[in-house]
Amino acid sequence: MPPKKNPLKLNKLQLRTLALAQVLAADEKLSRRDEASGDVTLLDLPRPHGDHVHVGRFVVSARDASGFSNPAVWRALIRKGLARTDDPLTVTLTAEGVAYDTGLGDRFATPSDH
Repeated sequence: MPPKKNPLKLNKLQLRTLALAQVLAADEKLSRRDEASGDVTLLDLPRPHGDHVHVGRFVVSARDASGFSNPAVWRALIRKGLARTDDPLTVTLTAEGVAYDTGLGDRFATPSDH
């Protein structure tokens, strides 16, 4: 039997936010990985630039990235064991958060032209 999609029952905004955070986590310039635990600290969350947001080398709609600035989204991801905050300025994706299959893959990411 194939694994259940979205076993933690994340809502759409939580899934989008986690998927975009995973993009940041994959970029070694934007994150710091703890090799022992597999957790990845995001060094800076992107902010909207007009109607879009730069997420690493990609550009996504500001609407799709609105979860970055939504404390309720981060609280839900923390409660479900996918993220944690060690201080008020950074977010860390747990190894489970890095590996969680959001099912969104590259849906929101397009290479930046600027």
